[in-house]
Amino acid sequence: MNPVEIIRKKRGGRTLTRQEMEFLVGGYVKGEIPDYQMSAFLMAVYFSGMEFEETATFTDIMLHSGVVVDLRAIPGVKVDKHSTGGVGDKVSLILAPMVAVCGVPVPMISGRGLGHTGGTLDKLESIPGFRTDLSLQEYKKAIAEIGVAMIGQTREIAPADRKMYALRDVTGTVECVPLIVGSIMSKKLAEGMDALVLDVKTGRGAFMQSEERAIELAKTLIAIGERFGKRIVGFLTDMNQPLGYAVGNWLEVAECIECLRGKNVADLMELTYALGGTMLMLGGKTKTIEEGIENCTQAVRSGKALEKFLQLAKRQGGDVSFVENPEKYPPSSHSREIKCSTTGNIGSLDALEVGFVNIMLGGGRTALQDAIDPKAGIVLRKKVGDAVREGDTLAVVYTNKKDVLDDASRRLERAFAVGNKPSTAPPLIKKMIDKDGVHPWLG
Repeated sequence: MNPVEIIRKKRGGRTLTRQEMEFLVGGYVKGEIPDYQMSAFLMAVYFSGMEFEETATFTDIMLHSGVVVDLRAIPGVKVDKHSTGGVGDKVSLILAPMVAVCGVPVPMISGRGLGHTGGTLDKLESIPGFRTDLSLQEYKKAIAEIGVAMIGQTREIAPADRKMYALRDVTGTVECVPLIVGSIMSKKLAEGMDALVLDVKTGRGAFMQSEERAIELAKTLIAIGERFGKRIVGFLTDMNQPLGYAVGNWLEVAECIECLRGKNVADLMELTYALGGTMLMLGGKTKTIEEGIENCTQAVRSGKALEKFLQLAKRQGGDVSFVENPEKYPPSSHSREIKCSTTGNIGSLDALEVGFVNIMLGGGRTALQDAIDPKAGIVLRKKVGDAVREGDTLAVVYTNKKDVLDDASRRLERAFAVGNKPSTAPPLIKKMIDKDGVHPWLG
């Protein structure tokens, strides 16, 4: 087969055969198809899309490019969660230990930052010594013994996605339903989970900015899950402003530690509890999501979720002294307060722009080889609906790159829209989606 012909076929909007996709994906994994040809294929899919059966086949090929983990020897229904990516989205760090404490095993294989969004692995690795590169044997043993593991893709798990994931980040091909579905589901199916809860984000800071596209993505993910015999429930959530107040890897870890200690960051914990309650319902520990939310709330209030996070961090090589005493973490070389220039109310806060500013500060990547500064980022002091006066601090930026402070500060200030009329944030959780369709969320 000729890779150029396959690329041209997809560019023309035609459906690829399984043999054609196996040739292209398999050749890429083996190093026989170069990055520039795979980039062209990804761009062709971005513009031409895939039919459902084609997407299912693509996912299956990605899944079986490596091993599929068998966790059947571990008692219980294994349930994971996946977010389609947002700004300030650090839910997994609270959610995984919280759900594990409630008796549902959590096998979590996560990714790195993609585009303007943060990545769970980058956040975890900001804890000194924390290993996300556990072997499959270590991964399975951790789930069996402490009920949770949070790792990245090993060389054995979905290696096709491992290579494509990084390439999509730097080729402008992230916001594409078939590519997102193939990436998410190949990892999740390979990790050994039995059920999955989805957080599908929509809005300015999401990859799917329209609700229609986000619902399309959720329905496709759920349908693919059903095809592979997995039960999936999704939530459509707002990403027009960042989630929580911290944006940036260590800053987000520190905010999670505060929440595990009982601080109520309202939007962050609302979403975390809803996802956790659903995971407990899917895991058979509760009959309803509401009962699951109650159990999750108690896991945090009792301190057991924090104990589990400490256990997880220690198990994966992290220096837990930084979790126990976050204030000992070395600060960035430079910081600056962003002041409000007028009086009024925060009408909107551009999550996409906040994400790009975080990258400027060193908290994200613009190229494959870029290193991330774990200390870089933003702490918001005001969000949508808050009243402000001239001179109030809107946010604080942190960076080791002094030369970007002026530009980053100007961009971040412009991300806040201040008006004269009172304002309120839109509902965080918009809809619940399952195999039976889209439902209102009344939680």
